[in-house]
Parts: sequence; C-alpha cells; structure tokens
Amino acid sequence: MNSSRPDTNGATAPLAGATEPEGNGRAERDPFLVALGERVKVLRARKGMPRRVLAETADVSERHLANLETGLGNVSVLVLRQVAQALECPIAELLGDETTSSAEWLLIRDLLHGRDAADLSRAHAALSGLFGEPSPEARRNHRIALVGLRGAGKSTLGRMLAEALNWPFIELSREIERIAGCTPSEIHALYGANAYRRYERRALEEAIEIYPEAVIATPGGMVSEAATFNVLLAHCFTLWLRAQPEEHMNRVLAQGDMRPMSNNAQAMEDLKLILAGREAFYAKADLTFDTSGKTVAQTFDGLKAAVGAALPGTVSALR
Repeated sequence: MNSSRPDTNGATAPLAGATEPEGNGRAERDPFLVALGERVKVLRARKGMPRRVLAETADVSERHLANLETGLGNVSVLVLRQVAQALECPIAELLGDETTSSAEWLLIRDLLHGRDAADLSRAHAALSGLFGEPSPEARRNHRIALVGLRGAGKSTLGRMLAEALNWPFIELSREIERIAGCTPSEIHALYGANAYRRYERRALEEAIEIYPEAVIATPGGMVSEAATFNVLLAHCFTLWLRAQPEEHMNRVLAQGDMRPMSNNAQAMEDLKLILAGREAFYAKADLTFDTSGKTVAQTFDGLKAAVGAALPGTVSALR
C-alpha cells in the first residue's frame, strides 16, 4: 500500500514506503520504530511541547506525529528531519546516536560509554570547568536559582527566601516578558518555542550580569535547553523544589489556572511524562528539597534550614 497523509497545511506528508504493521498490535511493531517513537516523545516532553505544538512547529499532521510516537508508521527521512529541527536536535539523536558528527566525538563517546552516573558527573564537571567559564564558587553561591515544574512553589518560596536573605528576587518569566515586549504565551503563539528559548537564555544571562546576589525563579522547561541549563549550573547555586505530580496539578488549579484540565483525560499523564523527561536534569541541582505534603510555612522553615546547611558561609544572616 502506498500510504500518505494530509499535512496540517494541506500538503501531503508521505509515510515513506510503509504501512502500519499487520494487526497494529504493540507486540508486532518493529522495535526500532517503537524506540524511535519513544525518543521523540521523551524529547518533546522534556521541552514541554504538547503534541499539537510539535506538529505545528514541524509542519506535519498531528495524526502523523501520533503514528511516529507510537511506532505505527515508517516515517520518511524528510519528515524525521522536520521533527528533529523542531526539537532542536540532530536526527542522529532521534535515531539513538547523538555523537556521530566527527572522529573526536566518536573518541569521546568511547571514553564515556558504559560509565556510571558518578563518572559522567565528574566528566561533566571537568568539561564545564574547561569550557564553561564558571563563576568563582563564592560568587556562584550568592545566586540561588530555583528549578522545578510549575506548581513547585518557585515564585512563592523564592520571594520568601529573597526577603529573608535581603536579596533581590528575580522571576525569569517576567524578565522574558520585559525583553520580548509580550507574554511567554504570546511569544510561543507568534514566534514559536525556539524563539521563546532564545529569550529565556538572554533573560538568564542579563540576570547573571546585573545581580551579584539574587534568588532566581526559573521557568520549568529551562532544563530542557542544555546550553541554557549549563549557564545556570555554572553561575548559580541550584535548588530543585520537588513534589508529587498530583501536588503540582492541585497547586496550579488552586491558583485559578484551569488550563491543565482543558484535556482532563490526558492532563495527569502529560504531567508525569514531562516530569519523567526532565527529572534527570532537575536532579543535577546542588540541592533537592521535597515540598510534598507540607504547608507553605512548614516548607519555608525546612527550606531555610536546608539552604543554611548547604551554604553556611553565604547565608549566615538567613532569618
């Protein structure tokens, strides 16, 4: 069967040569296509992009993208390139090998292959020191950056922590809005997710340049942009505010934002998928603090104690 599907703009996006496996059962799907679809899904979740947004950015139909993510369709190379460009990653990363661009990459990959998490963390620290131009440790520890999903309490607890330290409080979402001249949602609608990430990087770099001391609340998806997250790690003491997915959802709803429930059947599944895609990056933070099951007052008391213990010389005046 010569299969093709209409794209979102009316064009035809061919499913290169291929048909869905007979029976459409998951057990009968090609393992390579299933793995490819999972990688696309994880990269999309890490960036916080709903399937609809990725489909629009890649200029493919949402149904076509759904087939790709579930391993049903043998996607064409051209469509795979469009998806990779929308996710800002090389096609090789979607195919399972992101280190194929040069002999040096292959040699580095061989050195790192099979290493455990501790070895990889040491390698990352060494490379950051070599190329990242990190702030001196004393200066880095005077900027505390809060990371985590929406609803973690970054804004509320960040303001309280900044007041206790007598430091400025910087909410990067507001800084992005100031630089762009429109809201983050308008940036996404008008210019796309990639433009938003560029504004996000600029806002972070300006905050680091201007404020020698600050508490910074970061957007939840900042960790999905590796270059920006490396800047954050190099210049700020990072703190992951962690909570259960249900608590993230309930806190956002308590703020009066009903958007997470606009597609109730998928809302919690999507939230868990986003958290799973970002968790390894959030875990790179210098300190993790779990806010689950606590009131704001209880959380802040525990947070002050944790920060004071982690940075005794920096925050000796924490009240």
